[in-house]
Amino acid sequence: MTHRLIYLDNAATTPCDPRVVEAMLPFFTEKFGNPGSRNHRFGWEAEDAVEVAREQAAALIGATPKEIVFTSGSTEGNNLAIKGAASMYERRPAGQTGRGHIISSIHEHKAVLDPCKRLAKEGFDLSLLEPGADGLITPEMVRGALREDTILVTLMWANNEIGTINDIPGIARVVKEQRKRTGGDIVLHTDATQWVGKMPTNAEQDGFDLLTWSGHKIYGPKGVGALYIRRRNPRVRLVAQNEGGGQERGYRSGTLNVTGIVGFGKACELCGQEMDGDGARLLRLRRRMETELTGAIDVSQVNGHAERRLPNIANISFGFVEGEGLMMAIKEIACSSGSACTSASLEPSYVLKALGVGDELAHSSLRLSMGRFTKEEEVDYAIGKITHAVKKLREMSPLYDMHLEGIDLSQVQWAEH
Repeated sequence: MTHRLIYLDNAATTPCDPRVVEAMLPFFTEKFGNPGSRNHRFGWEAEDAVEVAREQAAALIGATPKEIVFTSGSTEGNNLAIKGAASMYERRPAGQTGRGHIISSIHEHKAVLDPCKRLAKEGFDLSLLEPGADGLITPEMVRGALREDTILVTLMWANNEIGTINDIPGIARVVKEQRKRTGGDIVLHTDATQWVGKMPTNAEQDGFDLLTWSGHKIYGPKGVGALYIRRRNPRVRLVAQNEGGGQERGYRSGTLNVTGIVGFGKACELCGQEMDGDGARLLRLRRRMETELTGAIDVSQVNGHAERRLPNIANISFGFVEGEGLMMAIKEIACSSGSACTSASLEPSYVLKALGVGDELAHSSLRLSMGRFTKEEEVDYAIGKITHAVKKLREMSPLYDMHLEGIDLSQVQWAEH
């Protein structure tokens, strides 16, 4: 155990399930046709495989196959949903100069925040909601931010760093009420990258209008994902963001990644079959990780809501520890000190700062995310290794010594250099 790398970064990416790889293999060499080639068997075979995957993806989220558009992943899906909806539904009410109002939150993934900020530069009004200390955006927050010219609400279902779960069905009801009250076009998009495949999803019951998810978070291949676009009550339309061959009903031109789509569909099917068992096991492992680490290490905290969190993500901060030193001390454990897409930055996590976590604790936080192939003995090893590393690092911390002596560090006057 001590000589192998232990993978606890499943929120960044998951390994491909061997059953997914097996399903993909024939489409590299034997069934290599272009689904756009409708004059021969090779094309028909590829087209049939894509439609099977579309059915598998739709089944996972309680949608119809015609509501599924394949993409290269959640970043592209988010861009298509957000920019496409803004362009389709933009409006200028009398006496207003803006192109429409968009609601999001300050702790979204960059794949949502950056498109929203781009639209703000292009004349749309943008409101970014701030979560409470529990990391949640509530339906009441959304209701309070709505305006007559609101055209789009885009909020993640589950946060990628702390695992907190927003009440998307409740927010969908608020959006529906606004649509009925004003008679105007307003749609709800949710980035469900961390949610889908881990928790039950039903498009009709949950009420979202647009939803994105990605293959590599659900034990499928990288470079493929899907966007759900509601077809009725209301029928949602988008302005395409790239044009060419008119594939995917004109929403996403380009030759389809058949091999990836086949793998994505198989991954969706497996998640539908195994989600309940995986979730129960991962919740036990996550609770064990959190309970034992916070029990063994004082001045530590679990970030996010106590209960409304995904079963597989634990985000824990350790006081009196320098974050980079902690990562170096546990280098045989693959985990994250922030979201994988922003971990190259030395700035403290903007998600944790949004919750009111101080810079020092934010720097010393670990995101430990487990998955289908995580073993109990790996979790036990990680608990022991992290506990040992934190205590070792604290032996070199004068601030921790002062804490043990009962000195109120907030009252210490530091000399200026």
